[in-house]
Amino acid sequence: MSRYHPILVVLHWLLALMIVMGLIMGSQVLAATANADPQKLFYLRMHMSMGLIILALMIFRLFVRLVTAKPPRADIGNGVLNRLGRLTHYAFYLVVIALAASGLAMANMAGLPAIVFGGSGAPLPASFDALPPRAAHGALAFVLMLLVAGHALAFLYHQFVRRDSLFSRMWFGSRSQT
Repeated sequence: MSRYHPILVVLHWLLALMIVMGLIMGSQVLAATANADPQKLFYLRMHMSMGLIILALMIFRLFVRLVTAKPPRADIGNGVLNRLGRLTHYAFYLVVIALAASGLAMANMAGLPAIVFGGSGAPLPASFDALPPRAAHGALAFVLMLLVAGHALAFLYHQFVRRDSLFSRMWFGSRSQT
């Protein structure tokens, strides 16, 4: 077998897009919009909804990854780098799930479900910075940005330096060896 299961391929690319969008939304749009701005509720609704969908898809992806057959592990001839690659992939699951959990904790502490989704009409807190999960959420988002950047660099290394076609494993096509 030379490729991952098609469900994993779809989830990989869908989650990649959603995670990048969520990171941009949080770090650029939400961070730049004052809590008193009426648009903030719309942005929070989008960000929180996407975060919940990412969490559900990431848990589903982990389950699918654990129960489906996988191609042999990539080997670049360096045990340390091989192990780092495997650990990095599991770190994605851990960081994304922890990021969503910290977002849920922050939202609950701030009363956001009723404000953002329930239409309570209550104002947003003046700042989220005083909430303990806020620091964790920011730190985890930064770690996730580093993981995404590292993942992209590893792709470029495999595709253009090693030319080992590793990318094809996470794309569509026949799963049998050719």
